[in-house]
Amino acid sequence: MTEKNDHESHNAPAPDWEKRFRAPRVSLPEWAEDAPDRSLFVSNATGTYELYAWDRATGAQRQVTDRPNGTTDGVLTPDGRWIWWFSDTDGDEFGVWKRQPFGGGDDEPATPGIEAAYPGGLALGRDGTAVVGCSTDEDGSTIHVQPPGGTPVEIYRHRESAGVGDLSHDGTLVAVEHTEHGDAMHSALRVVRLDGTTVAELDDTKGGELELGLSVLGFAPVDGDTRLLVGHQRRGRWEPIVWDVTSGEETDLAIELPGDVSAEWYPDGSALLIVHSFDARSELWRYDFARRELTAVEMPAGTVSGATARPDGSVEYLWSSAAHPPVVRSTSGGVVLDPPGAKAPESVPVTDVWVEGPGGRIHALVQRPAGEGPFPTVFEIHGGPTAHDRDSFTAGPAAWVDHGYAVVRVNYRGSTGYGREWTDALKHRVGLIELEDIAAVREWAVTSRLADPSKLVLSGGSWGGYLTLLGLGTQPDAWAVGLAAVPVADYVTAYHDEMEALKSMDRTLLGGTPEEVPERYEASSPLTYVDEVRAPVYISAGLNDPRCPIQQVENYVNRLAARGATHEVYRYDAGHGSLVVEERIKQVRLELDFAERHLA
Repeated sequence: MTEKNDHESHNAPAPDWEKRFRAPRVSLPEWAEDAPDRSLFVSNATGTYELYAWDRATGAQRQVTDRPNGTTDGVLTPDGRWIWWFSDTDGDEFGVWKRQPFGGGDDEPATPGIEAAYPGGLALGRDGTAVVGCSTDEDGSTIHVQPPGGTPVEIYRHRESAGVGDLSHDGTLVAVEHTEHGDAMHSALRVVRLDGTTVAELDDTKGGELELGLSVLGFAPVDGDTRLLVGHQRRGRWEPIVWDVTSGEETDLAIELPGDVSAEWYPDGSALLIVHSFDARSELWRYDFARRELTAVEMPAGTVSGATARPDGSVEYLWSSAAHPPVVRSTSGGVVLDPPGAKAPESVPVTDVWVEGPGGRIHALVQRPAGEGPFPTVFEIHGGPTAHDRDSFTAGPAAWVDHGYAVVRVNYRGSTGYGREWTDALKHRVGLIELEDIAAVREWAVTSRLADPSKLVLSGGSWGGYLTLLGLGTQPDAWAVGLAAVPVADYVTAYHDEMEALKSMDRTLLGGTPEEVPERYEASSPLTYVDEVRAPVYISAGLNDPRCPIQQVENYVNRLAARGATHEVYRYDAGHGSLVVEERIKQVRLELDFAERHLA
């Protein structure tokens, strides 16, 4: 954009799309288990996402962290006396835990003796014990136990991905999620004592022979209770069981809901708070152990991004829809935490589209601008890949709608929320399978006259950025413009430069390393097809990104430049995205401008 346009934009009233990014918002407050009036939340109130402490008894709130690139990873000790937060460098995700008194004061090292690493889970005990998970490229995954005032002791180490799941209420047992069998998409569980000796094992993968994952949902919140709530996939979707790690008894809750089911304990252990995700939306239920029955928790249609049961039995949840901005509600009535300042302008609702694809019915979410189509249309491709687009409030897609674009979001094969087979379908032909589904929805969008076939934009961040670059090369006639944020661009170089946990994921997805299965990496790498790209390409990348490192992006850009292909690159000093609001707005503004110039 020219200097003149940039100057004018600062003097004119801010458009709605910018207001949505700047509007103050908060995360679901976490509360200290033994001091429930003490809470911790994330907010963008200063223009950067940071941690805030909230004393519910007095109403006092204060900012805990203040760093140039923001802070979002924090947790309260059970007694509410301390706030632990993760300190990395400029968004590189590599760092150490620090802690600060709840009422304010100086930060201090929380885990002296544990070297800087990528975080691998954290569990804090009532007596001050900390269980700290780490990973590094050199050591793989490690877990340390740090006794109160003592020296950390390593209790676990393995080359494959692993992390801390939870610490029992009495602080004697640690649940570990691990992938020692080599399948990073499907974890097994091990429960150990504080000295690392094994108490119990649960492995639905049968040593890696079956694609059935497990996840730790939490120990029962009662001293001496050895029940662990576990998520499993035995019936083709995520749902909970209760596993007594001492007796080995498993209790199937048989919750008959069609979608994925997650759960957490009510504070007294008598019930579970159920989050049911189905067809890109959420609903809440209470499961009562004594009566073995479900009761609906009333809430509007939309998406729950987090929920927690309070000691008084009420439920607090963070809710939004595509049309309505997020708000923290309570079943006891009203808004729990309402940040000051102007609210975000609403957007348009999504409509659901189901399209027959090569691997089954594909679910897509569509937002339409005012007027009659066909419209210039942005295919906004989600990251992950093990994630999915939902009927929730997202400022990015809303900005495109404001500018007259239709927005289509595709929950391609590999997305969560549609059963285990759908999520696991992308192995070995990575990227190409997802693009088959995106192509099927693209065909629907054109034939239904939603989309102008000459003005189709392929866009996405992270895995969505990867699919954007791969799609521009493998489907060169399908797209008029490509916008790729923090993408995988050169899969082989990305593998060698990325953090160790993602190496494990790539070995799982592609069936080995680049040296073991070079043909699969070549088939799935955007760099392989870069000379076929015809559409103008805009790429943004973080200089400190450990997930999609900068060198592999430069390799792709150099190939574009060598043949004179139309492209622009924006590099910024952060990691895998930015927590600074104005930086996010700048990036969206650059994308809007690029699309406008090249579609014109």
